[in-house]
Amino acid sequence: MTEIHERTAVDLREGLLGGSLSPVEVTEHFLGRVAALNDRLGAFATVTADAALARATALEGAGQPRDGELLWGLPSGDKDLWDRAGVPTGFGSRAFAGRHAYVPEISTDIVEQLDAMGVVSLGKTAAPELGFPAYTEGLAFAPARNPWDPTRTAGGSSGGAAVAVAAGMLPFAPGSDGGGSIRIPAAACGVVGLKPSRGLLAAGSGVDSAGGLVVNGPIARTTADTALLLEGMVTRHPDGSAAYPFTLRQPVGPRWSYLAAALDGAVPGRAPGAFRIGVSTFSSWDGFYDITPAPEALAAHQAGVAALAGLGHDLEPLVREPDAAYGPAFRTLWMAGASALPIDDPDRLDLLEPLTQWLVGVGRKVSARELLEALRALSAFERTTLERIAPYDAVVLPGLGMVPPEIGWFDAEDPELNFEQQCRFTPYTSMINVAGLPAITVPVLWTDPTPTAPAGMPMGIQLVGRPGGEHTLLALAAQLESVLRWPERRPPE
Repeated sequence: MTEIHERTAVDLREGLLGGSLSPVEVTEHFLGRVAALNDRLGAFATVTADAALARATALEGAGQPRDGELLWGLPSGDKDLWDRAGVPTGFGSRAFAGRHAYVPEISTDIVEQLDAMGVVSLGKTAAPELGFPAYTEGLAFAPARNPWDPTRTAGGSSGGAAVAVAAGMLPFAPGSDGGGSIRIPAAACGVVGLKPSRGLLAAGSGVDSAGGLVVNGPIARTTADTALLLEGMVTRHPDGSAAYPFTLRQPVGPRWSYLAAALDGAVPGRAPGAFRIGVSTFSSWDGFYDITPAPEALAAHQAGVAALAGLGHDLEPLVREPDAAYGPAFRTLWMAGASALPIDDPDRLDLLEPLTQWLVGVGRKVSARELLEALRALSAFERTTLERIAPYDAVVLPGLGMVPPEIGWFDAEDPELNFEQQCRFTPYTSMINVAGLPAITVPVLWTDPTPTAPAGMPMGIQLVGRPGGEHTLLALAAQLESVLRWPERRPPE
Protein backbone atom coordinates (compact mmCIF):
# COMPACT_ATOMS: atom_id res chain seq x y z
CA MET A 1 0.00 0.00 0.00
CA THR A 2 1.31 3.46 -0.92
CA GLU A 3 2.04 5.50 2.18
CA ILE A 4 0.58 8.97 2.51
CA HIS A 5 3.90 10.76 1.98
CA GLU A 6 4.50 8.79 -1.23
CA ARG A 7 1.30 10.13 -2.78
CA THR A 8 1.24 13.32 -4.81
CA ALA A 9 -0.37 16.49 -3.48
CA VAL A 10 -2.95 16.25 -6.27
CA ASP A 11 -3.83 12.72 -5.13
CA LEU A 12 -3.93 13.75 -1.47
CA ARG A 13 -6.28 16.58 -2.32
CA GLU A 14 -8.64 14.19 -4.07
CA GLY A 15 -8.55 11.88 -1.05
CA LEU A 16 -9.26 14.75 1.34
CA LEU A 17 -12.14 16.07 -0.73
CA GLY A 18 -13.53 12.58 -1.31
CA GLY A 19 -13.39 11.64 2.37
CA SER A 20 -10.94 8.72 2.11
CA LEU A 21 -8.42 10.86 3.98
CA SER A 22 -8.91 13.36 6.79
CA PRO A 23 -6.93 16.52 7.56
CA VAL A 24 -5.91 15.13 10.96
CA GLU A 25 -4.77 11.82 9.48
CA VAL A 26 -2.65 13.53 6.84
CA THR A 27 -1.23 16.05 9.30
CA GLU A 28 -0.30 13.36 11.81
CA HIS A 29 1.44 11.35 9.13
CA PHE A 30 3.60 14.22 7.91
CA LEU A 31 4.37 15.32 11.46
CA GLY A 32 5.62 11.79 12.01
CA ARG A 33 7.90 12.16 8.99
CA VAL A 34 9.23 15.43 10.38
CA ALA A 35 9.85 13.86 13.79
CA ALA A 36 11.73 10.97 12.19
CA LEU A 37 13.88 12.92 9.73
CA ASN A 38 14.27 16.54 10.76
CA ASP A 39 17.08 16.07 13.29
CA ARG A 40 19.17 14.45 10.54
CA LEU A 41 18.24 16.74 7.63
CA GLY A 42 17.43 20.12 9.20
CA ALA A 43 14.46 20.98 6.98
CA PHE A 44 12.49 22.79 9.68
CA ALA A 45 13.79 25.59 11.88
CA THR A 46 10.67 25.39 14.06
CA VAL A 47 8.02 22.67 14.24
CA THR A 48 4.56 23.75 15.44
CA ALA A 49 3.00 20.34 15.92
CA ASP A 50 0.30 21.37 18.42
CA ALA A 51 -0.84 24.30 16.28
CA ALA A 52 -0.85 22.09 13.17
CA LEU A 53 -3.03 19.46 14.82
CA ALA A 54 -5.38 22.13 16.17
CA ARG A 55 -5.69 23.60 12.68
CA ALA A 56 -6.30 20.18 11.10
CA THR A 57 -8.90 19.38 13.73
CA ALA A 58 -10.71 22.64 13.06
CA LEU A 59 -10.71 22.00 9.31
CA GLU A 60 -11.97 18.48 9.84
CA GLY A 61 -14.68 19.73 12.15
CA ALA A 62 -15.94 21.99 9.39
CA GLY A 63 -16.63 18.87 7.31
CA GLN A 64 -15.87 20.29 3.87
CA PRO A 65 -13.75 23.16 2.55
CA ARG A 66 -15.27 26.58 2.32
CA ASP A 67 -15.53 28.17 -1.10
CA GLY A 68 -12.06 29.04 -2.32
CA GLU A 69 -10.11 26.71 0.01
CA LEU A 70 -8.30 25.06 -2.90
CA LEU A 71 -5.65 23.40 -0.74
CA TRP A 72 -7.92 22.27 2.09
CA GLY A 73 -6.18 20.02 4.62
CA LEU A 74 -2.83 19.81 2.79
CA PRO A 75 0.30 20.22 4.94
CA SER A 76 2.78 22.97 4.14
CA GLY A 77 5.39 25.12 5.87
CA ASP A 78 6.27 28.79 6.24
CA LYS A 79 9.74 29.91 5.20
CA ASP A 80 11.56 31.25 8.26
CA LEU A 81 11.83 34.67 6.63
CA TRP A 82 8.04 35.06 6.81
CA ASP A 83 5.94 36.06 9.82
CA ARG A 84 3.26 33.87 11.33
CA ALA A 85 1.46 35.54 14.20
CA GLY A 86 2.56 34.05 17.52
CA VAL A 87 5.43 31.98 16.07
CA PRO A 88 9.04 33.23 16.29
CA THR A 89 10.59 34.35 13.01
CA GLY A 90 14.26 33.44 13.21
CA PHE A 91 15.57 34.73 9.86
CA GLY A 92 18.30 32.08 10.24
CA SER A 93 20.21 34.52 12.44
CA ARG A 94 21.64 34.87 15.94
CA ALA A 95 20.56 38.51 15.74
CA PHE A 96 16.95 37.32 16.04
CA ALA A 97 17.44 34.69 18.74
CA GLY A 98 17.58 34.64 22.53
CA ARG A 99 16.89 38.06 24.02
CA HIS A 100 16.56 39.42 20.48
CA ALA A 101 13.86 36.92 19.54
CA TYR A 102 11.09 38.29 17.35
CA VAL A 103 7.53 36.99 17.72
CA PRO A 104 5.23 38.81 15.28
CA GLU A 105 1.64 39.74 16.01
CA ILE A 106 0.60 39.81 12.33
CA SER A 107 1.25 37.21 9.63
CA THR A 108 2.97 37.96 6.31
CA ASP A 109 0.64 38.22 3.31
CA ILE A 110 1.81 34.93 1.76
CA VAL A 111 1.10 33.14 5.04
CA GLU A 112 -2.38 34.64 5.16
CA GLN A 113 -2.93 33.75 1.49
CA LEU A 114 -2.10 30.08 2.01
CA ASP A 115 -4.10 29.93 5.23
CA ALA A 116 -7.08 31.21 3.25
CA MET A 117 -6.51 28.33 0.82
CA GLY A 118 -6.89 25.85 3.70
CA VAL A 119 -3.32 24.62 4.21
CA VAL A 120 -2.02 23.26 7.51
CA SER A 121 1.36 24.75 8.43
CA LEU A 122 3.66 22.32 10.22
CA GLY A 123 6.15 25.05 11.12
CA LYS A 124 8.96 27.19 9.74
CA THR A 125 11.21 25.76 7.01
CA ALA A 126 14.89 26.57 7.40
CA ALA A 127 16.49 29.53 5.62
CA PRO A 128 19.98 31.04 5.82
CA GLU A 129 20.63 34.40 7.46
CA LEU A 130 18.11 36.89 6.07
CA GLY A 131 17.85 34.79 2.92
CA PHE A 132 21.03 36.15 1.33
CA PRO A 133 23.15 32.98 0.79
CA ALA A 134 22.52 30.35 -1.89
CA TYR A 135 23.07 27.63 0.74
CA THR A 136 21.23 26.95 4.01
CA GLU A 137 23.98 26.88 6.60
CA GLY A 138 24.75 29.25 9.46
CA LEU A 139 25.83 29.82 13.02
CA ALA A 140 22.28 29.96 14.39
CA PHE A 141 21.05 26.52 13.28
CA ALA A 142 22.05 23.09 12.06
CA PRO A 143 22.53 23.04 8.27
CA ALA A 144 19.80 21.91 5.91
CA ARG A 145 21.29 18.74 4.45
CA ASN A 146 20.70 17.35 1.00
CA PRO A 147 18.55 14.19 1.29
CA TRP A 148 20.48 12.53 -1.55
CA ASP A 149 23.79 13.06 0.25
CA PRO A 150 23.60 14.56 3.76
CA THR A 151 27.24 15.66 3.52
CA ARG A 152 26.26 18.14 0.77
CA THR A 153 24.38 21.42 0.70
CA ALA A 154 20.67 21.57 -0.03
CA GLY A 155 21.08 25.00 -1.62
CA GLY A 156 19.23 28.09 -0.53
CA SER A 157 17.70 30.22 0.50
CA SER A 158 14.54 28.07 0.44
CA GLY A 159 16.73 25.11 1.39
CA GLY A 160 14.54 23.82 4.19
CA ALA A 161 11.48 23.82 1.95
CA ALA A 162 13.26 21.83 -0.76
CA VAL A 163 14.64 19.32 1.75
CA ALA A 164 11.19 18.84 3.28
CA VAL A 165 9.65 18.13 -0.12
CA ALA A 166 12.44 15.86 -1.37
CA ALA A 167 12.49 13.83 1.85
CA GLY A 168 8.70 13.44 2.06
CA MET A 169 8.19 15.70 5.07
CA LEU A 170 5.82 17.87 3.04
CA PRO A 171 3.90 17.24 -0.20
CA PHE A 172 4.84 20.72 -1.41
CA ALA A 173 6.20 23.94 0.06
CA PRO A 174 6.27 27.64 -0.79
CA GLY A 175 9.53 29.55 -1.06
CA SER A 176 10.82 32.93 -2.13
CA ASP A 177 13.30 33.70 -4.89
CA GLY A 178 15.40 36.88 -5.13
CA GLY A 179 18.40 35.49 -6.99
CA GLY A 180 17.50 31.84 -7.42
CA SER A 181 16.33 30.93 -3.92
CA ILE A 182 13.56 28.58 -5.12
CA ARG A 183 15.30 27.15 -8.18
CA ILE A 184 18.71 26.57 -6.54
CA PRO A 185 17.53 24.28 -3.69
CA ALA A 186 14.96 22.59 -5.93
CA ALA A 187 17.72 21.74 -8.41
CA ALA A 188 20.07 20.64 -5.64
CA CYS A 189 17.45 18.36 -4.08
CA GLY A 190 16.01 16.87 -7.27
CA VAL A 191 12.55 18.42 -7.13
CA VAL A 192 10.65 21.01 -9.16
CA GLY A 193 10.93 24.72 -8.37
CA LEU A 194 9.00 27.49 -10.10
CA LYS A 195 9.85 31.19 -9.96
CA PRO A 196 6.80 33.07 -11.28
CA SER A 197 6.81 36.19 -13.42
CA ARG A 198 7.23 39.47 -11.62
CA GLY A 199 3.74 40.74 -10.83
CA LEU A 200 1.89 37.43 -11.08
CA LEU A 201 1.26 36.98 -7.35
CA ALA A 202 -0.18 39.65 -5.10
CA ALA A 203 1.48 37.99 -2.09
CA GLY A 204 5.11 38.22 -3.16
CA SER A 205 4.82 39.92 -6.53
CA GLY A 206 8.40 41.20 -6.67
CA VAL A 207 7.21 44.67 -7.62
CA ASP A 208 7.62 45.93 -4.07
CA SER A 209 11.13 44.49 -3.52
CA ALA A 210 14.46 46.19 -4.25
CA GLY A 211 14.92 46.11 -8.00
CA GLY A 212 11.84 43.89 -8.33
CA LEU A 213 13.92 40.82 -7.56
CA VAL A 214 12.06 38.80 -4.92
CA VAL A 215 8.98 36.75 -5.79
CA ASN A 216 7.29 33.85 -4.04
CA GLY A 217 6.67 30.52 -5.70
CA PRO A 218 6.11 26.75 -5.28
CA ILE A 219 8.40 23.74 -4.75
CA ALA A 220 7.09 20.18 -5.24
CA ARG A 221 8.12 16.72 -6.42
CA THR A 222 5.89 16.68 -9.50
CA THR A 223 4.97 19.29 -12.08
CA ALA A 224 1.27 18.94 -11.27
CA ASP A 225 1.88 19.44 -7.55
CA THR A 226 3.92 22.54 -8.38
CA ALA A 227 1.03 23.87 -10.43
CA LEU A 228 -1.46 23.02 -7.69
CA LEU A 229 0.45 25.08 -5.13
CA LEU A 230 0.81 27.90 -7.66
CA GLU A 231 -2.98 27.87 -8.04
CA GLY A 232 -3.27 28.41 -4.30
CA MET A 233 -0.73 31.24 -4.31
CA VAL A 234 -2.67 33.29 -6.88
CA THR A 235 -5.03 35.68 -5.11
CA ARG A 236 -8.46 35.71 -6.79
CA HIS A 237 -11.87 37.30 -6.50
CA PRO A 238 -14.84 34.97 -5.79
CA ASP A 239 -15.58 34.77 -9.51
CA GLY A 240 -12.11 33.30 -10.14
CA SER A 241 -10.57 36.42 -11.67
CA ALA A 242 -7.15 37.43 -10.39
CA ALA A 243 -6.99 40.02 -7.65
CA TYR A 244 -3.59 41.67 -7.53
CA PRO A 245 -2.59 45.32 -7.36
CA PHE A 246 0.13 45.27 -10.01
CA THR A 247 0.15 45.06 -13.78
CA LEU A 248 1.47 41.93 -15.44
CA ARG A 249 2.54 42.12 -19.06
CA GLN A 250 0.28 39.18 -19.82
CA PRO A 251 -2.90 38.35 -17.91
CA VAL A 252 -2.93 35.66 -15.25
CA GLY A 253 -4.57 32.43 -16.33
CA PRO A 254 -8.06 31.35 -15.28
CA ARG A 255 -8.48 29.23 -12.17
CA TRP A 256 -7.09 25.71 -12.64
CA SER A 257 -5.42 26.58 -15.95
CA TYR A 258 -1.95 26.12 -14.43
CA LEU A 259 -2.89 22.68 -13.16
CA ALA A 260 -4.44 21.84 -16.52
CA ALA A 261 -1.17 22.71 -18.28
CA ALA A 262 0.75 20.49 -15.87
CA LEU A 263 -1.66 17.57 -16.18
CA ASP A 264 -2.11 17.75 -19.96
CA GLY A 265 1.38 18.84 -20.99
CA ALA A 266 -0.25 21.48 -23.18
CA VAL A 267 -1.02 25.18 -22.94
CA PRO A 268 -4.79 25.72 -22.53
CA GLY A 269 -6.18 27.38 -25.65
CA ARG A 270 -3.08 26.73 -27.76
CA ALA A 271 -3.16 24.21 -30.58
CA PRO A 272 -0.89 21.20 -29.98
CA GLY A 273 2.48 21.39 -31.64
CA ALA A 274 6.16 21.97 -31.21
CA PHE A 275 7.53 24.78 -29.08
CA ARG A 276 10.41 26.92 -30.29
CA ILE A 277 13.15 26.62 -27.66
CA GLY A 278 16.43 28.48 -27.44
CA VAL A 279 19.45 26.57 -26.11
CA SER A 280 22.02 28.49 -24.11
CA THR A 281 24.69 28.22 -21.42
CA PHE A 282 24.97 32.00 -21.09
CA SER A 283 25.56 33.38 -17.60
CA SER A 284 25.32 37.05 -16.71
CA TRP A 285 28.41 36.52 -14.53
CA ASP A 286 30.54 35.56 -17.56
CA GLY A 287 33.54 37.89 -17.70
CA PHE A 288 33.11 39.06 -14.12
CA TYR A 289 33.89 35.72 -12.48
CA ASP A 290 35.43 32.60 -14.00
CA ILE A 291 32.20 30.75 -14.78
CA THR A 292 33.15 27.27 -15.94
CA PRO A 293 30.23 24.82 -15.60
CA ALA A 294 31.22 21.40 -14.30
CA PRO A 295 30.92 18.34 -16.58
CA GLU A 296 27.90 17.14 -14.59
CA ALA A 297 26.11 20.45 -15.18
CA LEU A 298 26.80 20.33 -18.91
CA ALA A 299 25.78 16.67 -19.10
CA ALA A 300 22.44 17.50 -17.47
CA HIS A 301 21.94 20.39 -19.88
CA GLN A 302 22.68 18.15 -22.86
CA ALA A 303 20.33 15.48 -21.51
CA GLY A 304 17.55 18.02 -21.12
CA VAL A 305 18.08 19.34 -24.63
CA ALA A 306 18.05 15.79 -26.01
CA ALA A 307 14.82 15.00 -24.17
CA LEU A 308 13.14 18.15 -25.49
CA ALA A 309 14.29 17.32 -29.03
CA GLY A 310 12.97 13.79 -28.60
CA LEU A 311 9.60 15.28 -27.68
CA GLY A 312 9.52 16.97 -31.08
CA HIS A 313 10.32 20.55 -30.14
CA ASP A 314 12.31 22.92 -32.33
CA LEU A 315 15.61 23.78 -30.67
CA GLU A 316 18.18 26.30 -31.83
CA PRO A 317 21.23 27.96 -30.28
CA LEU A 318 20.74 31.27 -28.49
CA VAL A 319 24.04 33.18 -28.40
CA ARG A 320 24.51 36.21 -26.19
CA GLU A 321 27.54 38.34 -25.43
CA PRO A 322 28.48 39.11 -21.81
CA ASP A 323 27.33 42.42 -20.31
CA ALA A 324 30.23 43.96 -18.39
CA ALA A 325 27.86 46.19 -16.40
CA TYR A 326 25.84 43.32 -14.93
CA GLY A 327 28.18 42.02 -12.21
CA PRO A 328 28.97 45.37 -10.54
CA ALA A 329 25.36 46.52 -10.84
CA PHE A 330 23.85 43.38 -9.33
CA ARG A 331 26.33 43.41 -6.44
CA THR A 332 25.50 47.05 -5.75
CA LEU A 333 21.77 46.36 -5.70
CA TRP A 334 22.16 43.20 -3.57
CA MET A 335 24.26 45.06 -1.01
CA ALA A 336 21.97 48.09 -1.02
CA GLY A 337 19.08 45.75 -0.25
CA ALA A 338 21.02 44.34 2.70
CA SER A 339 21.59 47.86 4.03
CA ALA A 340 17.90 48.13 4.92
CA LEU A 341 18.30 45.59 7.74
CA PRO A 342 16.51 47.24 10.71
CA ILE A 343 19.43 46.79 13.11
CA ASP A 344 21.79 49.60 14.13
CA ASP A 345 23.05 48.43 17.52
CA PRO A 346 26.75 47.52 17.03
CA ASP A 347 26.58 44.63 19.50
CA ARG A 348 23.66 43.12 17.64
CA LEU A 349 25.30 43.70 14.26
CA ASP A 350 28.26 41.72 15.59
CA LEU A 351 25.94 38.71 15.88
CA LEU A 352 25.56 38.64 12.11
CA GLU A 353 27.73 36.30 10.09
CA PRO A 354 30.72 37.68 8.15
CA LEU A 355 28.94 37.54 4.78
CA THR A 356 25.93 39.45 6.10
CA GLN A 357 28.07 41.99 7.95
CA TRP A 358 29.95 42.60 4.71
CA LEU A 359 26.78 43.00 2.66
CA VAL A 360 25.23 45.38 5.20
CA GLY A 361 28.42 47.36 5.74
CA VAL A 362 29.19 47.87 2.06
CA GLY A 363 25.52 48.42 1.26
CA ARG A 364 25.26 51.29 3.73
CA LYS A 365 28.07 53.05 1.91
CA VAL A 366 26.30 52.91 -1.47
CA SER A 367 25.35 56.41 -2.56
CA ALA A 368 22.05 57.31 -4.17
CA ARG A 369 23.87 57.97 -7.42
CA GLU A 370 25.58 54.56 -7.36
CA LEU A 371 22.27 52.84 -6.69
CA LEU A 372 20.49 54.68 -9.51
CA GLU A 373 23.31 53.85 -11.91
CA ALA A 374 23.08 50.18 -10.92
CA LEU A 375 19.32 50.16 -11.41
CA ARG A 376 19.76 51.81 -14.81
CA ALA A 377 22.29 49.16 -15.87
CA LEU A 378 20.04 46.32 -14.72
CA SER A 379 17.04 47.85 -16.48
CA ALA A 380 19.06 47.88 -19.70
CA PHE A 381 19.98 44.24 -19.09
CA GLU A 382 16.29 43.43 -18.60
CA ARG A 383 15.30 45.11 -21.88
CA THR A 384 18.01 43.29 -23.80
CA THR A 385 17.05 39.97 -22.23
CA LEU A 386 13.38 40.40 -23.14
CA GLU A 387 14.38 41.21 -26.72
CA ARG A 388 16.62 38.13 -26.96
CA ILE A 389 14.04 35.66 -25.66
CA ALA A 390 11.04 37.16 -27.47
CA PRO A 391 11.28 34.79 -30.48
CA TYR A 392 11.19 31.70 -28.24
CA ASP A 393 8.51 29.97 -26.23
CA ALA A 394 11.22 29.03 -23.73
CA VAL A 395 14.98 28.98 -23.27
CA VAL A 396 16.80 26.02 -21.70
CA LEU A 397 19.78 26.70 -19.42
CA PRO A 398 21.73 24.53 -16.98
CA GLY A 399 20.16 24.32 -13.55
CA LEU A 400 23.35 24.71 -11.50
CA GLY A 401 26.99 25.27 -12.28
CA MET A 402 28.21 22.21 -10.38
CA VAL A 403 27.15 19.29 -8.23
CA PRO A 404 26.02 20.70 -4.87
CA PRO A 405 29.24 21.04 -2.84
CA GLU A 406 29.90 19.63 0.60
CA ILE A 407 28.60 21.48 3.64
CA GLY A 408 31.29 23.93 4.72
CA TRP A 409 32.59 24.48 1.16
CA PHE A 410 31.41 28.09 1.10
CA ASP A 411 34.02 30.21 2.87
CA ALA A 412 32.61 31.36 6.21
CA GLU A 413 35.26 34.03 6.85
CA ASP A 414 36.05 35.66 3.48
CA PRO A 415 32.81 37.27 2.23
CA GLU A 416 34.26 38.34 -1.12
CA LEU A 417 35.31 34.76 -1.87
CA ASN A 418 32.00 33.48 -0.52
CA PHE A 419 30.04 35.68 -2.94
CA GLU A 420 32.14 34.46 -5.85
CA GLN A 421 31.65 30.83 -4.80
CA GLN A 422 27.89 31.33 -4.79
CA CYS A 423 28.00 32.76 -8.31
CA ARG A 424 30.07 29.80 -9.51
CA PHE A 425 27.64 27.37 -7.85
CA THR A 426 24.58 29.00 -9.37
CA PRO A 427 25.53 31.27 -12.28
CA TYR A 428 22.26 30.98 -14.21
CA THR A 429 19.60 32.26 -11.81
CA SER A 430 19.99 35.89 -10.68
CA MET A 431 19.68 37.26 -14.22
CA ILE A 432 16.18 35.78 -14.44
CA ASN A 433 15.15 37.78 -11.35
CA VAL A 434 16.57 40.95 -12.87
CA ALA A 435 14.53 40.37 -16.03
CA GLY A 436 11.38 39.47 -14.05
CA LEU A 437 10.87 36.28 -16.08
CA PRO A 438 9.27 32.99 -15.05
CA ALA A 439 11.56 29.97 -14.77
CA ILE A 440 11.24 26.36 -13.67
CA THR A 441 13.95 23.86 -12.69
CA VAL A 442 13.48 20.12 -13.16
CA PRO A 443 15.85 17.18 -12.60
CA VAL A 444 16.95 15.28 -15.68
CA LEU A 445 19.68 12.88 -14.53
CA TRP A 446 21.53 11.54 -11.50
CA THR A 447 25.30 11.30 -11.11
CA ASP A 448 27.04 8.00 -10.44
CA PRO A 449 26.65 6.62 -6.90
CA THR A 450 29.25 7.38 -4.24
CA PRO A 451 29.63 6.13 -0.64
CA THR A 452 27.83 9.24 0.67
CA ALA A 453 25.33 9.41 -2.22
CA PRO A 454 24.40 5.78 -2.91
CA ALA A 455 21.61 6.81 -5.29
CA GLY A 456 23.66 9.54 -6.97
CA MET A 457 23.05 13.30 -6.97
CA PRO A 458 20.31 14.97 -9.04
CA MET A 459 21.27 17.43 -11.77
CA GLY A 460 18.80 19.41 -13.81
CA ILE A 461 17.94 22.15 -16.24
CA GLN A 462 16.21 25.50 -16.01
CA LEU A 463 13.48 26.47 -18.46
CA VAL A 464 12.91 30.22 -18.79
CA GLY A 465 9.77 31.68 -20.31
CA ARG A 466 8.39 34.95 -21.55
CA PRO A 467 6.63 37.23 -19.04
CA GLY A 468 3.41 35.49 -18.06
CA GLY A 469 4.62 32.24 -19.64
CA GLU A 470 4.03 29.92 -16.68
CA HIS A 471 1.60 27.74 -18.66
CA THR A 472 4.25 27.01 -21.28
CA LEU A 473 6.87 26.16 -18.67
CA LEU A 474 4.50 23.85 -16.81
CA ALA A 475 3.49 22.12 -20.05
CA LEU A 476 7.13 21.56 -21.04
CA ALA A 477 8.02 20.32 -17.55
CA ALA A 478 5.09 17.91 -17.63
CA GLN A 479 6.22 16.55 -20.99
CA LEU A 480 9.74 16.03 -19.64
CA GLU A 481 8.38 14.36 -16.53
CA SER A 482 6.41 11.91 -18.68
CA VAL A 483 9.62 10.62 -20.29
CA LEU A 484 12.20 11.17 -17.53
CA ARG A 485 9.92 10.01 -14.67
CA TRP A 486 11.88 11.70 -11.90
CA PRO A 487 9.14 11.39 -9.23
CA GLU A 488 9.81 7.65 -9.19
CA ARG A 489 13.26 8.32 -7.72
CA ARG A 490 13.45 9.00 -4.00
CA PRO A 491 16.42 9.76 -1.78
CA PRO A 492 17.59 6.98 0.54
CA GLU A 493 16.42 7.06 4.15
